[in-house]
Amino acid sequence: MSEINIPRLDLNDYVNGTSEQKQRFSEDIGKAFTETGFVTIANHGLSQALMDELYSEVKKFFALPDDLKRKYEKPELAGQRGYTSKGREKAKDSKVADLKEFWQRGQTVLDGDLIKELYPDNIVVEELPRFNEVTLEVYQQLENAGRHLLKSISVFLGLEEDYFEAKVHNGNSILRAIHYFPIEDHAALPPDAVRAGAHEDINLITLLIGASADGLEVLTRQGDWYPVKAQAQDIVVNVGDMLQRLTNNKLKSTTHRVVNPPVELMRTSRYSVPFFLHPKVSMDLTCLDICVDENHPKAYSDMTAGEYLDERLRQIGLKM
Repeated sequence: MSEINIPRLDLNDYVNGTSEQKQRFSEDIGKAFTETGFVTIANHGLSQALMDELYSEVKKFFALPDDLKRKYEKPELAGQRGYTSKGREKAKDSKVADLKEFWQRGQTVLDGDLIKELYPDNIVVEELPRFNEVTLEVYQQLENAGRHLLKSISVFLGLEEDYFEAKVHNGNSILRAIHYFPIEDHAALPPDAVRAGAHEDINLITLLIGASADGLEVLTRQGDWYPVKAQAQDIVVNVGDMLQRLTNNKLKSTTHRVVNPPVELMRTSRYSVPFFLHPKVSMDLTCLDICVDENHPKAYSDMTAGEYLDERLRQIGLKM
């Protein structure tokens, strides 16, 4: 199996480090994102107690009866808020739905920004008040960590450090809680049905808080699937298609999937909580001039983040 570069980096080196530490962090994250598109991050700002409580509340929500959960499903929002039931989402180009259900919360605008009018309200789970509070806190913490990571990426690319700041302030980011439910009769599954089919993320970067079980794999350049193992207190960060598009393929949006567990573990659940860091829908994703040259001709048409998101939501079955 191919070995790939998924380094463990300390975000504190960038946020509070010396100029040399900040520069090294930018170089290391840039190297990983040009090679594999994945890193693991320590000292990201979330306490272990908060992460533990998050998973506790997520498990409580998905343990609610299906009829009750469906009360919070709003298909007209294309899965961008509230509950999305089993069988709704699939990987792009896949004919079979992923074996999962999920919950999404979006931006909470607190500073009077008129962009609030563009966002649907977040949906409140009446039965679990702490679920709503914890997911908001985690959203805000991961958004803050993501802003620092984007600053380090800007430095690596040779942009102004704050290049992304105005674009992601009150951005269209999503916190998703996923339940890969128990598979009671694996013999009845379609042969290509998996917990999450091979895909790339839509957004700028994704920040993933651990997971309750193994299963995440990334596709190497040699065509091998490589399991991603992170220490429990770390987060896994990967490049999304919007950032790949903006950088004209300089930074890699790596294909990844979540495989089914061994047969003896099929009847167990898996939980994970990714944060999809999106810019405002108005952000121009036109390839950066500094990433286009004779050897790297422009690979993508001009498009805004909102137009690209709309296109991809249709491809994965969440928007008609």
